[in-house]
Amino acid sequence: MKVAVIGAGAMGSIYAGLLADAGNDVWAIDLWREHLDSIRTSGLRVEGASGDRLVKSLHATDDPADADHCDLYIIATKAAGVGAAARSIAPLLQPQSLVLTIQNGLGSGERIAEHLPVANVLLGVADGFGASMKGPGHVHHNAMNLIRIGEMQGGLSERLETVASIWRDAGFNVRAFADINQLIWEKFICNCTFSAPCTVFNCTLGELMSEPRRWKIALGCTEEVFALGQAMGIAFAFEDPIAYVTAFGTKMPDARPSMLLDHHAFRPSEIDAINGMVPVLGEQLGIATPYNEVLTEIVRAREATFVLQSQ
Repeated sequence: MKVAVIGAGAMGSIYAGLLADAGNDVWAIDLWREHLDSIRTSGLRVEGASGDRLVKSLHATDDPADADHCDLYIIATKAAGVGAAARSIAPLLQPQSLVLTIQNGLGSGERIAEHLPVANVLLGVADGFGASMKGPGHVHHNAMNLIRIGEMQGGLSERLETVASIWRDAGFNVRAFADINQLIWEKFICNCTFSAPCTVFNCTLGELMSEPRRWKIALGCTEEVFALGQAMGIAFAFEDPIAYVTAFGTKMPDARPSMLLDHHAFRPSEIDAINGMVPVLGEQLGIATPYNEVLTEIVRAREATFVLQSQ
């Protein structure tokens, strides 16, 4: 299969590297010139839970047009970049082309819909990877748990299972779901529990959970998201959100959320699509969300200093 991965950061590089290593014709598309140059000259090193490998069959470019028409476009940018990614590939899509977007938080499908028809759009959720860039051309991941995919408009389909099989052949644990929005919300509740709290307190998942007062704040975020989901009719697969997020964090105690890694690198994070989305929905539904609101404003205040430092 011919695949373009739009956004070759930590997660995107893992997707691109393993899919290329499995024999697919894969293009990694990104704006990080040093990363692209390293892939072109030396290949992409992928290490961690899937083993240590050097992938030399991967194409790398900053222009989606170089990849031309592809069977599958995987949008792996940060949430804020989804719209621009969709706009960049819109002229290249063929009637049979599929677009799979995998982000943290909520709203990716809606951002894509602003630029191209959603009939061929699939939504994905990546669970338990803990990925990070070690440098240009070098990516690491702590785990290899599960990727969930589904039709944006719901239901199961033959094409959905075909995409899932391509990922499985590359070594990923992948499952297709009829109601992907349920899975997006189940990932969202974990994101909100750990992303802003770990970032504000500068700690790993395990360190957050081991400090009772800080963990209480994080669980306040959990309960707010669960209340919103219930109000919106989300069919959560669990009744106890505290037990759910605790089990999630226990699996990866040494992991640091991507939001925290962004702050370590003085980069803006995905706060607006994660904890920052909670007060927006809360206002719409008339549900108070003080924990997420306060943590969101702390994160935004810190990120404002990043902008000032870069000027």
